[in-house]
Amino acid sequence: MTQSNIKIAITGGIGSGKSTVAEIIANQGFTVISCDEIYNNLLQSKDFLNRLYEEFGNVLADDGNLDKKKLSEIVFSDKEKLKRLNELTHPAIMNEAIKRMSGKGIFFCEVPLLFECGYEKLFDKIIVVLRDASERVSAIVNRDKIEEKEAYSRINSQINYEKLQFEKYYVIHNNCGLIGLKEKTIKLLNDIRV
Repeated sequence: MTQSNIKIAITGGIGSGKSTVAEIIANQGFTVISCDEIYNNLLQSKDFLNRLYEEFGNVLADDGNLDKKKLSEIVFSDKEKLKRLNELTHPAIMNEAIKRMSGKGIFFCEVPLLFECGYEKLFDKIIVVLRDASERVSAIVNRDKIEEKEAYSRINSQINYEKLQFEKYYVIHNNCGLIGLKEKTIKLLNDIRV
């Protein structure tokens, strides 16, 4: 690779294991930017929280912070409201991510809704993490402490990764446990560096 600045997205559906892949890559010494972390920083802004309140009603907890459970219940049951939340958050998140990926080097960025928002054009390469739907549901239920029905609702609010074509992207199938996922990720890093 002769480019001085290379931006690589890590994406996949909710519960696919993209955060784990991002963590493995970071542990190999690469710079990894998390859109979720940028979003959490955005939630510290009172102006932004006020916009969410105006848009979605009382989604704030008693302490004035966002009640993520309330907001999730609203947006994952109404596609128009989810679309509106994405319109409010994603441009701000991606602007910050692109800023953090400036300068020389290889930068990885974990982008949950890359294809849904059309951000694939911002990256030189894309890693897609795929996982069976049942394993995704199990991961979401365990991580977020929600019912299976709600986990399926979140999966169904995203594009159907099982129906997309990924020939021009790097693909990691998360189907063989953490050790296998780590081996696949490190092998992929070596392929990218060639």
